[in-house]
Amino acid sequence: MLKKIKSLYFVQNLFVYIDEKIKLKLIKYNKRFQKKLNISIINYMHFKGKYIIYESDRKGKEYNSYDDELKYEGECLNGERNGKGKEYYYGFLIFDVEYLKWKRNGKGEKYHINGELKFEGEYLNGKELIGTRYDDNWKIFYQFNNVKGKVKEYDYYDHLRFEGEYINCKMNRKGKEYNRLGELIYEGEYINDKKNGKGKEYYKNGELKFEGIFLNNKKWEGKGYDKLNNLVYELKNGNDLIKEYDYDNNVEFEGEYLNGQRNGKEYWNGKLIYEGEYINEKRNGKGKEYIFFGGLEYEGEFLNDKRNGNLQYIILMKI
Repeated sequence: MLKKIKSLYFVQNLFVYIDEKIKLKLIKYNKRFQKKLNISIINYMHFKGKYIIYESDRKGKEYNSYDDELKYEGECLNGERNGKGKEYYYGFLIFDVEYLKWKRNGKGEKYHINGELKFEGEYLNGKELIGTRYDDNWKIFYQFNNVKGKVKEYDYYDHLRFEGEYINCKMNRKGKEYNRLGELIYEGEYINDKKNGKGKEYYKNGELKFEGIFLNNKKWEGKGYDKLNNLVYELKNGNDLIKEYDYDNNVEFEGEYLNGQRNGKEYWNGKLIYEGEYINEKRNGKGKEYIFFGGLEYEGEFLNDKRNGNLQYIILMKI
């Protein structure tokens, strides 16, 4: 039937009403349609299952061969992405960026599939170079690049949370951490995003809380103080009986450190809220949770700070 079609006008108008995927297949596999519609197809990098339909000398659309899903639309040159363009993942916009010889080079944005912005800035050879990355409620500003350099991290409310040095996108060397009020809570050394080496922790008003050596985010060697600058514990090889205090000098935790791990009781505003086992600074193992006015609320197993296993709730209210 295709051989009998002679009218270019008829073909072009008929083509408008054909289903998009059928249209793509007709263009993709039939040279006569390509010629009639003045469309050229270059099947390059065929082993990756891609093909491009050119809308003009400079603009094109790239599709997956197996399902004809749109992967890219924008400027092209000699069968390569070149200039401004957009990348898609099963219909979701993922990149809106500039390209040079197929790779992302220049200004652009990266998005989560839900449409939320993930990164905005500049790319070099496909990698994030300078800009702002949004991830897990954090806004991270790269002052130099994501491989090595000084950085500042902000939360979604533009509060400074960290300033220091990055190597391979991770905190390394010296840095400072802040709370949401902008107050310094830690300054010291890092290796691969973890506190390692000499460091100091502070209460929110600047009083020294702990000074010593950290090992993989754990206090290992050093001295702990209350808000009145009284020495309350001294760690050696991650071991000691300790008391830690909150901003108002109420006991926050009391128990023991064993190989840098907590084991004991946790308080809030001076009231007992948890007693039990910890692993990696989180509630893990057997434990008890208490409601604020003193009654036992839950007794059972915990996993990564969450109640786990056979639940047993006990509410004992004081009258």
